[in-house]
Amino acid sequence: MRVGERKIVDFHCDALSKMQEMPDIVFKDDHRLDVTAKRMAEGDVALQCFAIYLSSKRGRPRFGDVLGQIDHYRSSITGLGGLQWLRWKEDTTNIGKDALRWGMLSLEGVDGLEGNLFYAQLCFELGVRFMGVTWNYANWAADGVLEQRNGGFTEKGRKLVEWCNGSGMLMDVSHLSPAGFWELAELSNRPFIASHSNAAAICNHPRNLTDEQISALIAMDGRIGLTFVPWFVREGGEATSEELFRHIEHICSLGGEKQIMFGSDFDGIDAWVKGLEHSGKYSDFAELLLRHFPEDSVKSWLFDNAMTYLGCHLPSKPIQS
Repeated sequence: MRVGERKIVDFHCDALSKMQEMPDIVFKDDHRLDVTAKRMAEGDVALQCFAIYLSSKRGRPRFGDVLGQIDHYRSSITGLGGLQWLRWKEDTTNIGKDALRWGMLSLEGVDGLEGNLFYAQLCFELGVRFMGVTWNYANWAADGVLEQRNGGFTEKGRKLVEWCNGSGMLMDVSHLSPAGFWELAELSNRPFIASHSNAAAICNHPRNLTDEQISALIAMDGRIGLTFVPWFVREGGEATSEELFRHIEHICSLGGEKQIMFGSDFDGIDAWVKGLEHSGKYSDFAELLLRHFPEDSVKSWLFDNAMTYLGCHLPSKPIQS
């Protein structure tokens, strides 16, 4: 796998939240961002998923803040930033064939939808394609992973899942409570993903996935985006890129080689795995993986597994009348 052939997909970053807090940030090459257009090119990142995350610093989540981040994405990332916008499964065949870089939108926590399914529909029409139901705590739809009562979905939350089933909005269980995970496994008519979570058997953090959850994702042919949050990689907080290998090997031991992808959480962290400080480091990480694992496996984890999922489950482009 030569330089330029290491096409990479990253399923989670929080650059939009930073850009909303600091509107003078320039996506092209601003040093305040872990993910920039320049660093994506340096790291051979063909597709980056940008999460819409509403920081508690802004007070009560409002739909206007969701629209604000969508506008930052439209104007600064796919506009001035030069990225192509992935919305439809038909476009997946174009990714990685040339030097163009692509972006995709997800929603991290539905708090800003204010319990209104019309707002969810607007997000879909404006190009959001993945929805994480919660952040770490409870909202109007479900409990998050740090909510001690470990509740599942509310009645409104179950209606949200029903809407996702009908609309084509895909679902993400990173941050969702264990009870919510298992309830969604029953309610969803499509396989879902964990965009930025690791294996709890290797690092026992509540945001990581148990073997039972990993096995369920494997059985439904969902995806697991291994993340670069140091305290999700190794207990104690400090971690090196090689320590991600234990998570890879563990998921593979459960039969999940075709479910592994990556979801860095760049721009959502203030400490980094050594050797994975920003998206420009992906090329070095790819080389490191190739020294320890078969080329076909590495290619699957970096690109193919994510793209086969998107090519199967993204909604189809509407037929123009």
